[in-house]
Amino acid sequence: MKIALITDAWTPQVNGVVRTLQQMVMMLRADGHEVEVVSPDRFMTIACPGYAEIRLAVAPWQMAQLMDSFAPDAVHIATEGTLGHAARKWCIRNNIPFTTAYHTQFPEYLRLRFPMPLRLSYAILRWFHGAAHKCMVSTKTMRDQLAARGFKNIARWQRGVDTQRFRPRDKNFLDLPRPIAAYVGRVAVEKNIGAFLSMPWNGTKLVIGDGPERERLQSLHPDGVYAGYRFGDDLAQHLAAADILVFPSLTDTFGLVNLEAMSCGVPVAAFPVVGPIDVIEDGVTGALDSNLEKAALRALRIDPIRCRERALRSGWDVCARQFESNLVACRKNEAPLRPRVPAVTGWSGAP
Repeated sequence: MKIALITDAWTPQVNGVVRTLQQMVMMLRADGHEVEVVSPDRFMTIACPGYAEIRLAVAPWQMAQLMDSFAPDAVHIATEGTLGHAARKWCIRNNIPFTTAYHTQFPEYLRLRFPMPLRLSYAILRWFHGAAHKCMVSTKTMRDQLAARGFKNIARWQRGVDTQRFRPRDKNFLDLPRPIAAYVGRVAVEKNIGAFLSMPWNGTKLVIGDGPERERLQSLHPDGVYAGYRFGDDLAQHLAAADILVFPSLTDTFGLVNLEAMSCGVPVAAFPVVGPIDVIEDGVTGALDSNLEKAALRALRIDPIRCRERALRSGWDVCARQFESNLVACRKNEAPLRPRVPAVTGWSGAP
């Protein structure tokens, strides 16, 4: 298939959405599909208000030319940003079915920054995703939550983990007082990192990541160790050297780092909310509790082998096959396409 993947989230952003999409592109291409990534790096961009590291495309009217030139067999719109809206408009105008994904609980994110009622923001998202053949979600709990909000076209798309890179490693990689409780991810208000940093802990609280809240949190909690962004094997070594991962978010739809920690044999402590409640088996691969300190202390007693066994059942190949099957199902509903203009020479989909 010729697959157009439209995303407002792409490198140099560092998050689970970008890692997931990059893995899908790599695996789909390895299987012989032609994948074109339409991302902000193709356009003039501006910084997202309040989140400078995220760039928003400001010239998405080029979308029609790009899509006409590529003539995709399948279209997946990964995000609800400016590019996502432009691609949605193109698909509807041309009567071309498409799929979307619900990666982020934007209504809850927005409420942390602006006084927008949840009812209004969910109505906007129902409108956006309602036009898709299928809206993919990562967990059963997320599916049930969206169904309760009036979403009708939900399909499952689980997440995966690179079990070769994220594997048990030497704990001595980190020379810090133990036990080491690590947080991995963006340092932003929606991640609720303050709950982790204010948690009583007789050991080290390690923050792996960066973002707009780092300076403020580091000032409030100078006892934490702030390692900044880590990538590739360096990230895997830092994570594997921790004793537990603490995942304090209340708004993530999955939390890919939870699987990465388990794959390293590191148990996870989290709140019993959407995302962790489907990924973490309480008492087996981690601990869920409304009291984060209690969850962290219980997680220390979890058998690392059980965590690794759980992750080995969630390779990226399973994730890719599920994604691909959703695209194939969408194609079966495709109407005859209108004639396309010839391809524009020089446009490449390389990320």
